[in-house]
Amino acid sequence: MAEKSIKVIAQNKKAYHDYFIEEKYEAGIELFGTEVKSLRAGKVNLKDSFCKVYGGELLALGVHISPYEQGNLFNKDPLRHKRLLMHKKEIMKLNGLLTRDGYSLIPLSLYFKGSRVKMEIGLCKGKKLYDKRESDAKRDANRMIERTMKGARED
Repeated sequence: MAEKSIKVIAQNKKAYHDYFIEEKYEAGIELFGTEVKSLRAGKVNLKDSFCKVYGGELLALGVHISPYEQGNLFNKDPLRHKRLLMHKKEIMKLNGLLTRDGYSLIPLSLYFKGSRVKMEIGLCKGKKLYDKRESDAKRDANRMIERTMKGARED
């Protein structure tokens, strides 16, 4: 079987800053034609989005897909709730994990896998302010080390 090509549409970089990602899951997403055309143009924002289990279904809320310019009356509401497609057992497992204190489901990225649109969601636990400062300090220290190593190689 041939490997399906993966083309990333959008990533939620803010999620990596604001949360500890415990586990990652892949889910399909139910979309209409004009929404897919907007995704191909890269007009999507995952910044303030989250996922919720409601009535046995997994929904993505706050995912903003801009209306397609040539879509006229077929365009849907950009902020409508998008249903995520996963097996019922997985959804029930995630629902059980969400009831634990401080956990939430956050969309991490949206991508094409072959011709299908997939969303990577993460089971996340919120970071405190001091955790954010600590991760920023580590990232800055790693950058300084890389610059120093790069400078040493050029000499």
